Amino acid sequence: MDSEIITHAAFNLRKRMVNFNDHIEPFTVSKSQALIDANHLHSSWLDYDLKTLISDKNGNLLSSDPSNFINDLPADFSLLQLLQDYRDQQFMIKINNRHYRAIIITHQEVLAFIALPIDVHHQYLIQFNRQLSLILIAITLLLVSVAALSVHWGFAPLATIVQKMKGINLQRLDERIVVGDMPLELRPLTESYNSMMVKLESNLESLSRFSDNIAHELRTPIATLSTQTQVMLTKPRESDEYIEQLHHQHDTLKQLSAMINDMLLLAKTQKELSDSQISHVDIESLITKLIDYYEMIAEDREIIFEKSGDFKTVLGDKGLLQRLFANLMSNAIYYAASNSTIMISATVLTSSTSLNAPKDDIQSPEQLWLRITMTNRLDKPLNQIEADKLFERFYRHDKTNTMHSGTGLGLGLSIVQAIANAHNGKVSITIKDECLFEVAVKLLIAR
Repeated sequence: MDSEIITHAAFNLRKRMVNFNDHIEPFTVSKSQALIDANHLHSSWLDYDLKTLISDKNGNLLSSDPSNFINDLPADFSLLQLLQDYRDQQFMIKINNRHYRAIIITHQEVLAFIALPIDVHHQYLIQFNRQLSLILIAITLLLVSVAALSVHWGFAPLATIVQKMKGINLQRLDERIVVGDMPLELRPLTESYNSMMVKLESNLESLSRFSDNIAHELRTPIATLSTQTQVMLTKPRESDEYIEQLHHQHDTLKQLSAMINDMLLLAKTQKELSDSQISHVDIESLITKLIDYYEMIAEDREIIFEKSGDFKTVLGDKGLLQRLFANLMSNAIYYAASNSTIMISATVLTSSTSLNAPKDDIQSPEQLWLRITMTNRLDKPLNQIEADKLFERFYRHDKTNTMHSGTGLGLGLSIVQAIANAHNGKVSITIKDECLFEVAVKLLIAR
């Protein structure tokens, strides 16, 4: 709108300058005043408070409208400089702290400066910018507040988890977080937390149970040694009695030493084997040597061994695998029925046909596994539920017999399972017809 007013005023003034100065003659102050007075005949000139300056071609001011406008000009005001910078172009200028939109037009010996005050528009823009800034500040504060509240509400469920974690102690391991109370985004985290607590509680119970079992197993032989020693010291005895008692104490110490070695072996096999421990192990040769050794023990009960199948070379630690099969053979001989046969067989399995493999076991299709099965007929019936407990440390099905205290079905099968797990293998027990005891060990075949 301001631009159109300036353009219209400049057009009218230029038109009057042409009509007024048809005859070329020196331009005087009176002529310039007459030109301005003629312009005032246009009604819009005063309506919009237009300001006009007339000067000669040298920039000397001749007149102004209104007359006092010339007094508002700054000392360095120069129409010639403005003409050079903005010839026939509208521009913004500030005069006496007022803002104007202006234009300079020329005709022969005359320079005309037309200015339209735009203080109202300028003030409106300032006020608009101020209001816009306030609105933006208010919106920013509102968004920050909403974001802060959203973050607070969003992290409120995490505070519940934090409080639960802070309250964890040995007496409160059974506490869980209700998954349904959590937002969808935090439910996987909550489920993972609950799963972790279940494992932690289970492991702690297992450790506590193991510690109790160790204390119980160690207490009996130590108490026996202490009692026997006190009895022997109550009075002088014959040398034969001392020798006999020393033999008893030696047997008890051997039992303690074997138990400690078994517990150390269990601790050693709690994690997977290192690369330096893994080598190619000839299982057929290893089992043949163990059969030769245990055959002498088995003969006393008229028990024989039968070996069949294709025994492949496997990957593992030879010493640990020897201990694994030695424990199985020792248990098989001790708990097998007299005048029976212990059958040892081997079968090659692929990943797809592997028996007793865990459902989440992700294996390469090219991997081959050797399944070694040891089967014997039991002297006493045994059901599957009791058989599944045989892997528990210090658990013995035949609690009336202390001959295998600390070994055999005390720690023997626990050691077997730990060694198999360390080899990324698996061991399982199957009871058939209550009297047929089958132990299967699965190991990775070497290439």
